[in-house]
Amino acid sequence: MNDTYQAIADRLAADIAQGRLRPGERLPPQRDFAHRHGIANSTASRVYAELRRRGLVIGEVGRGTFVRAASAPPRRALDEPAVERVDLELNFPAVPDQAALLARSLSGLVRRTTDLAASLQPIGVRGTAAARHVSATFLARGGWSPDPADVLFAGNGKQAITASLAALVPTGERLGVEALTYPLVKGVAARLGMDLVPLAMDDDGVRPDALARAQRTTPMRAVYLQPTLHNPLGTTMPRRRREALATLLRQLDLAVVEDAIYDFLAEGLPPLAALAPERVVLIDSLTKRLSPGLTAGFVVAPPALSERIALSLRTGAWLVSGFALEAGMRWMTDGTALTIMDAKRRDAAARQAIARERLSGLAVRADPRAYHCWVTLPEAWRAEAFVAAAARRGIAVTPAAAFAARPGHAPNACRLALASPDIAALGAALTTLAGLTRSDPLAWDTE
Repeated sequence: MNDTYQAIADRLAADIAQGRLRPGERLPPQRDFAHRHGIANSTASRVYAELRRRGLVIGEVGRGTFVRAASAPPRRALDEPAVERVDLELNFPAVPDQAALLARSLSGLVRRTTDLAASLQPIGVRGTAAARHVSATFLARGGWSPDPADVLFAGNGKQAITASLAALVPTGERLGVEALTYPLVKGVAARLGMDLVPLAMDDDGVRPDALARAQRTTPMRAVYLQPTLHNPLGTTMPRRRREALATLLRQLDLAVVEDAIYDFLAEGLPPLAALAPERVVLIDSLTKRLSPGLTAGFVVAPPALSERIALSLRTGAWLVSGFALEAGMRWMTDGTALTIMDAKRRDAAARQAIARERLSGLAVRADPRAYHCWVTLPEAWRAEAFVAAAARRGIAVTPAAAFAARPGHAPNACRLALASPDIAALGAALTTLAGLTRSDPLAWDTE
C-alpha cells in the first residue's frame, strides 16, 4: 500500500464524520494498526499524530487512543455556544492572580539588561552555586534539608524522572514500581527496554514483604515510588512504613527514585531521601507548584549516583534553561512560590470537598489534600466503557488501565483529575459522572 499518512488520516476522518467510528471508540494500538494496513510503524505513528492534530482523537501513553466527537456542523451566530470539553485527565493547577504574581516577580529580571543577559546563557546540569543553595533550601521538608552539592537540574520533573531511570536501570533490566503507577514511567520503561515489576500495595503504600519477595524472585536494579499523595490512589505512606522501607532498601542494596512532585500539598513527613539518603534519588519540580509553562526540575542525588544521573541528563538533552532557572530562583526567594503553593493547597481542599459532595454514595478513594481522586465503578460498568460514555458527554477521564503496571491487571476504576476545570465546570462534570454511574451502560450510546 502506497498511501501517504495524510491519505490514511483522511479516510479515518471520513469514518469519524460519517459515524463508522463512533465517539469514545478505541483505536487499535499503533503496531496493530500498522500491521492491519500494511504500513510501517512510523507511518502509523504519523497517522495518529495527524488525527490528534485535527482534534479527532485523544489519548496518552499507557491509556490508548479514543475517538472524540466529530466536528459539529457550522452554527448560526446567535446559537447557544457548544459545551466545552472538561478535562479530568490531566492536572494543571492554577489559582486566581497566579499569572500576575509570577509576572511581578519577573519584572526586575526583564528590566535589568545585565540580569537578563546572564539568564540567557547556557547552563549545565549542576546550575550555579547560588541556584543549588536556593533550591536545597526550598526543597527542605519534614526536618530534612538536602545538601546543595547533591542538587542537579532538569527542564522539568518528567525529564528528571526519565534521566534518573535511564541512569539506574540498563536496557533489559528490571524496575520495580507500585502495582498502579505513573503512566509516564510505563512509557519510559517501554522505550528504554526496562521490564516493570509490579509491587503489591496496601493502604500505607508499597508493602515491604512484596518488595523483598520481588527482589528475591525477580531482582531489580531500582524502584520508582510515589510515597506522598500517590497518583492515582492518593495514598500517603506513614512514617513507620517509610522507615521500614528505608531499612529494607539498605538490606537489599536497592536504589529508589522518589517522586515528590505532589509533596508540597501534604507537608510534614520526611521523604524517603531523609531516611535512606545514600539509596534515594528525590525528584521534584516547579510544574505543579507554580506553572507548566516555565519550569525547572530538581534531582537530589546521593554522591555515589550523582555523576551517572548528571551524564544521563546531559546525553538526553534534559537540561534546564538559564532563564527558567533564574525565574524559579526569584519565585523561590521572594515569597511568590510560597504564596501560590498556599493558595493551591486551599484550592485542592476546596475541589476535594466538591468531589465528596457530588460523588456521594460512590466508592471514592481520595486524600482531602490531593488534586485527584480514585473512583471504583459499579459492577454494571467496565472502565473503558465508562471512559467512552464520559467522552461522549464531553468529559475526559482516565481508566485504571493507564496506571496498571501489568497489562490485564487493572481494577475496574477511573482516576479523576480535579485541577484543570474551573470550579463551576468541575462541579457540573462530577454531577454528570455520578449520574452516569447510576445509568444503564447498555443504553448510554442510544441517547
